[in-house]
Amino acid sequence: MNRSLSEYQGLLGRYLRPQRARVILLAALLLGSIGLQLLSPQIIRAFIDTTQAGGAGDTLLIAAGIFIAAGLAQRVVALATLYVGENVGWNATNALRADLARHCLRLDMAFHKRRTPGELIERIDGDVTALGNFFSQFVIRLAGNALLIVAILLLLLREDWRVGLGLMLYTVVTFLALGAVQSLAVSRWEAQRQTSAEHFGFIEERISGTEDIRASGAESYIMARLYGLIGALLRSDRAAWLASNWTFVTMNFLFVLGYAFGLGLGAYLYSQGDVSIGTAYVIVFYIGMLSAPLEHIRTQVEDLQQASASLNRVQELFRIQPQVREAPRAALPAGALEVAFEAVSFGYEDELGAGNLGLGARDVALGAWSQECEGRAAEDAVRDIEVPSPKPQAPSVLDDISFTLAPGTVLGLLGRTGSGKTTLTRLIFRLYDPARGAICLDGTDIRDVALADLRGRVGMVTQDVQLFQASVRDNLALFNKRITDAQIERALGELGLWEWAQALPEGLDTRLAAGGLGLSAGEAQLLAFTRVFLKDPGLIILDEASSRLDPVTERLLERAIDRLLAGRTGIIIAHRLRTVQRADEIMILDRGRVAEHGRRALLADDPGSRFYGLLQTGLEEALA
Repeated sequence: MNRSLSEYQGLLGRYLRPQRARVILLAALLLGSIGLQLLSPQIIRAFIDTTQAGGAGDTLLIAAGIFIAAGLAQRVVALATLYVGENVGWNATNALRADLARHCLRLDMAFHKRRTPGELIERIDGDVTALGNFFSQFVIRLAGNALLIVAILLLLLREDWRVGLGLMLYTVVTFLALGAVQSLAVSRWEAQRQTSAEHFGFIEERISGTEDIRASGAESYIMARLYGLIGALLRSDRAAWLASNWTFVTMNFLFVLGYAFGLGLGAYLYSQGDVSIGTAYVIVFYIGMLSAPLEHIRTQVEDLQQASASLNRVQELFRIQPQVREAPRAALPAGALEVAFEAVSFGYEDELGAGNLGLGARDVALGAWSQECEGRAAEDAVRDIEVPSPKPQAPSVLDDISFTLAPGTVLGLLGRTGSGKTTLTRLIFRLYDPARGAICLDGTDIRDVALADLRGRVGMVTQDVQLFQASVRDNLALFNKRITDAQIERALGELGLWEWAQALPEGLDTRLAAGGLGLSAGEAQLLAFTRVFLKDPGLIILDEASSRLDPVTERLLERAIDRLLAGRTGIIIAHRLRTVQRADEIMILDRGRVAEHGRRALLADDPGSRFYGLLQTGLEEALA
């Protein structure tokens, strides 16, 4: 706990400082609540002693009225405290969620390849939610309850020094015991949060692959793995709660001892005539009041146990830094960009490992195999299978790639699956940095350009288009309110897509389902092309963007591609002969190396070129 004290302070300072006014109000409300709680027993003592002395009825009525008013005021203050505290907590955690999500979005693709979306959702939302009480109540309530305990002890000392000293000793022992058991649960809660993240990640990934699982008959295998994860979650959750319950048991045991001691001492003092019946009541009442702040502190410590585990995981994410670093020293000019690769080599060494296999051949193959097993449960069959873990290797995906693409030139990039075509374009977009060599745009090393500038001047359209549950307008502008309808309409018009957009049920206001359900693959590509056109980039990368089009939208897209590439440099990865025919130059990659590069017309007329052979055999079949 001590090693994280600076982290707690830093986190509190960062996310509570913008809410100083609310935090001060929350502190004032808590102090007011403490004062009202301490006032009530004093009123009752005056009432009891006045009654014993035969005091006037008016005095008793006034005391009763003050007691009722104080009780009502205390409840109102408690409600206001809860309201303000929840606002503070939600504002702080929402800001933390935004920062954490922004940080994860800046991390390298290797980071996202190693983690499932479900795991990241659980870590960004679930772990931060566990910190809500820490932000809204922990420090103030801990300080407030500690202040209440000190005030009670001082009042007891004033009544009788023996009672005060005895309860002081009891409070010290309670806090020492609390500190001893608190650390037991932190590691267990951290393990529980990690197990929960793995559980959600597994569910999210398998649900998205339902069709492949069913088609391969892998249901039994998937369920066997799910049962294992559920069992692990049960064990980790049970261990965390059992460890936390040690705090509860310790607190209640010590409270019973302390209450018995105080009750006996108050009765003894009254029987000896050292205190009045009203004072004896106050002593017992204040001893009873000690249970509430001690219980609140116990609850806060339990929350701190969970918050500590979540904080460790949040800080772990923040400590991960991207390998693609920004060092902006230059800016890219307007217009078409020159592209130059200078002895570039690259391999996906950071993405290797057994944990990176995800839902793929292993799940499908083992699932199908488990269906064939007779006389054994599916989980037993799966358990007997030995799957060798892949050895960490870093094969070179691109090896010593060098070429120059003049501004305004369109390059057709060809090669078999795995030859490095997509990797080459990812390096230009700076999703990764090359292991060796340099990539320059208009003579400027892309590592010297700010990422926002680079990605604003380079447009990319891939086969998979990410669409959001929002209007067509928001999907085109990517929620950028600075892009007007006039700009969107002009872009659609220039691409020849305005009539298509008008044919949508509600035009630009047509709402799309998550993932673009309701649109064909071709229509989704049309939206992606318009997005890129709105950026007005100098370099266009089309990564097999026309490989899944229906015939109707293919004609629209062909016109859009011609308009999009006009006056811009282009790189087209294609398996279709029609698409590559618009290229000025052709480059063929083979096992990460440049096998052939030249003007398309010259290569097409050269019987000795590979491109000539592709044209004769059929591009789609040769490159499959």
